[in-house]
Amino acid sequence: MSHIDRRSFVGTTLIGGALAASNAALTRAAAPDGDTDTSKLGQTPHTKFAVNVEMWWSGLPFLDRLRQAAALGFPAVEFWPWESKDVPAIADLTGELGLDVAQFTAWGFEPGMNVPANHDRFVETIERSCEAAKTLRCKKMTVVGGNDQPGMTQDEMHENIIVALKRAAPIAEAHDVMLILEPMNIRVDHKGHCLYGSPAPVRICREVDSPKVKINWDLYHMQITEGDLCRRLAEGFDQVGYLQLADNPGRNEPGTGEVHYNRVLRAAQELGYDGYVGLECRPRDDEATAARRVAAADVW
Repeated sequence: MSHIDRRSFVGTTLIGGALAASNAALTRAAAPDGDTDTSKLGQTPHTKFAVNVEMWWSGLPFLDRLRQAAALGFPAVEFWPWESKDVPAIADLTGELGLDVAQFTAWGFEPGMNVPANHDRFVETIERSCEAAKTLRCKKMTVVGGNDQPGMTQDEMHENIIVALKRAAPIAEAHDVMLILEPMNIRVDHKGHCLYGSPAPVRICREVDSPKVKINWDLYHMQITEGDLCRRLAEGFDQVGYLQLADNPGRNEPGTGEVHYNRVLRAAQELGYDGYVGLECRPRDDEATAARRVAAADVW
């Protein structure tokens, strides 16, 4: 065997061995219920996942969803607006179960933060939400820019968002809670929303210039809006406060669509992201199967 052939053979052997190990891990993660301890499915080696309990176990009472997340071994949960929920009961149960609340929604689509007339209400809501976050031992809260406003250009709406966030930033800083601004996608889920893709929210957060105002970087929305997930994430990484995911199409768990989440999650880790990744996805079959697919996406 020539020197070149030997080197090629060794390289091929090493790559083949790595692929075999990866495939074995994927097989274990995707094993049937009888072959896997479901209580450890959420204990993944690289990425800390937070289950969105609005989309997982949606037919159960809310507190039972928290119990189900803990039963699968997940370390954290996330949810949408807190105001209609029993915050003390959630705080007590998550403490008992050893679950973190990774983030919740403090300000939704309507009324729009992109309208100056709503800014006083926005600031007051952030004040109250920070108190809820303290009770929940939660350090991040999602805020949404708002839907398109008649008679306003996109630039005007974005400038109004900047003004609102600059007013709220000192409150977030005083409470040590991060406001995470979420851009959506307007092609599939949120037609008529004023903030989508990564360049605009990156510009907004850089203009606000607060360590407590960053982006809820939802990889599902970014995939639909702009793609090029790893490069875009690197370009705006200084403004990433939180990551969420779902596969596309379908908004189901990783492994059901076109996104190679093993590569994307590894890229996020290599950039330095070590926070929770929100599973804002709808289980395609059942929650245990979805948890196995999530675990398989954490193999590299």
